[in-house]
Amino acid sequence: MKPKEIPLTGTVFFILLAFSKPNYGYFAIQIIEDITSGAVRIAAGTMYGAIENLLTSDMLTQLSSDSDRGKMYQTTEYGQQVLASDVARMQLTIKLYQVMGE
Repeated sequence: MKPKEIPLTGTVFFILLAFSKPNYGYFAIQIIEDITSGAVRIAAGTMYGAIENLLTSDMLTQLSSDSDRGKMYQTTEYGQQVLASDVARMQLTIKLYQVMGE
């Protein structure tokens, strides 16, 4: 069954990907910029608004942190399933494009 969140927005896709391992919001912004070679830049306000939405939809969880760097988050198992479903959707889209575009 396809999760109702599919397709993900580009912002949500990259945020879930960046939090696949425990991380802080600020560092996730940097990771996204790095892995996209600067093509995707997420402002702090956008990041923290998305984090709140993803926490509410159970795709992200806040982890306990004994650091003063801020709050740490990680993509939940459900969030990983949604991410994997969206990747499968994109792979099918690419395959169909290659078949139909030739």
